[in-house]
Amino acid sequence: MRLPLRPCTPLRTSLSLCLAAAAPLLVIAPPAHAVDTTPGCAAPGARDFPLTTRIHDGPDTYEAGGGYGTWYLDLTNTTARRCTAIHPVVVLVDQRRALKPSQPRLDFYDGTGPRPHPVRFATTDEAELVGAFDDGFPGFTVDHGKTLTVKVRLALAPDTGPNEITANAAVVQRHADDGDWVGQSNDYRFDVEAATVSSTPTPATTAPSAATPPGQDLSFTDELARTGIGTAHLVLAATSVLLVTAGALLLARSRR
Repeated sequence: MRLPLRPCTPLRTSLSLCLAAAAPLLVIAPPAHAVDTTPGCAAPGARDFPLTTRIHDGPDTYEAGGGYGTWYLDLTNTTARRCTAIHPVVVLVDQRRALKPSQPRLDFYDGTGPRPHPVRFATTDEAELVGAFDDGFPGFTVDHGKTLTVKVRLALAPDTGPNEITANAAVVQRHADDGDWVGQSNDYRFDVEAATVSSTPTPATTAPSAATPPGQDLSFTDELARTGIGTAHLVLAATSVLLVTAGALLLARSRR
């Protein structure tokens, strides 16, 4: 279903980027009688993004199959208004165009507890990956003049090959049935090293057991299940990233 989008109030230089960034958040249309009570971040006629967005303190290198690397996303509200329902949308562009949606394992923290929220990725026709910070949570709130720092962690599956990846975040303010493009981050570049080959002989294949042995690599779906997220949230996350595929191609081209 095609949902309406309000114009990109902060910057009107690239409507395609606004549509692409907002697309994954517009998953379920509200009832016809629903009223949007979310105030817009930007003042009418403003030409700058209301949220200054910066990725920082991430590692320069990740090892495929290794542990998580932590980085941070700063959202700074430069307006006199309170910004609510804020959802970053991360784009991963790898140099070899070989990265698969199942290989990056990206989580973010909402600041209310220890449990991370998973981000699911979809691939575009040009092999870029796009994932929204939207697994059912209501979005971040950034008070006027304040900076909210979002903790993010990233790991790469063991089958990820050597590569160079650039991460970038567009930021969307979600409304009842549409969204505003309200921020765009700097580029975060990092290298991927191949998984370390163990000298220990690989044990013979055995019949699967009911329990998962410690240290065994799990599929991303299994990992999501272990976080305790219900089926409805998994469906929402999966649907959101599927909807972004068409718009993400425009996003990738606009950034070049």
